[in-house]
Amino acid sequence: MAQATIGDSEFDRDTAVALRAPGVYDAELSSGWTVIRAVNGGYLLAMMGRALADTLPHPHPFTITAHYLTASRPGPAVIRTEQVRAGRSMSTGQASLVQFDEDGAEVERVRVMAAYGDHGTLPDDVRTSAKPPALPPYEHCLGSGDAPQDSAPVPGSNAILDRLDVRLDPETVGWALGAPSGRGEMRGWFALADRRDADPFSLLLAVDAFPPTAFELGLSGWVPTVELTAHVRARPAPGPLRVAITTRNLAGGFLEEDAEIWDSQDRLVAQSRQLARALAD
Repeated sequence: MAQATIGDSEFDRDTAVALRAPGVYDAELSSGWTVIRAVNGGYLLAMMGRALADTLPHPHPFTITAHYLTASRPGPAVIRTEQVRAGRSMSTGQASLVQFDEDGAEVERVRVMAAYGDHGTLPDDVRTSAKPPALPPYEHCLGSGDAPQDSAPVPGSNAILDRLDVRLDPETVGWALGAPSGRGEMRGWFALADRRDADPFSLLLAVDAFPPTAFELGLSGWVPTVELTAHVRARPAPGPLRVAITTRNLAGGFLEEDAEIWDSQDRLVAQSRQLARALAD
């Protein structure tokens, strides 16, 4: 497969927004990025991130928090943005994504608050104790096509899998064989299926693109995100990304997922935490 460049990728086309009026953008939520029947939260975050980048004087999301109010469906949507504050090095904005029900009533799906800056202006100094996850080579990890016929399927229809090249560490796929580890870990390689290089907006997709860690805890139902905060730390170098996601606590029907994303130069380029609801099968 030829590598898509930034701008001509399916991801870019499907996250594009069209300015209708100041602070108002028309969008089309593609059915190609659905999990079961709902549109993936990371895809929505990337789309809203683009609208905010067009609104604010700075180009890149540094931190972005989304509250998912109701499940989004494929089809038309409107994103409304507002600049809250603008400084020399950072600006802050908010956004809301709405759709319309059968009666024409407006339904808010997602509300976002974000701070933007310019990754190109950040200093090179790094002082960290964080380390990239130890993963088997890409070719030794498992994609969706490697699952045995008698394995436990991911619940529902997941069109998003056709648009991603996610390869999981074999140590974190016990759930697919009916033998979850109970550790609440998911690790692997991430790339878009058309091999488009990652950028700050595709990182917003990557933090929410892996199977839920709840599967390795022995759950198999839908795990919708309630709130997700992503920190984009740097523009990633070309090449596949390494992703490590952990859950330490599932209680009261809710769990957290902490994600780290590392690029091909061993840089921690994004982090996230989300609160998700573990629904019964």
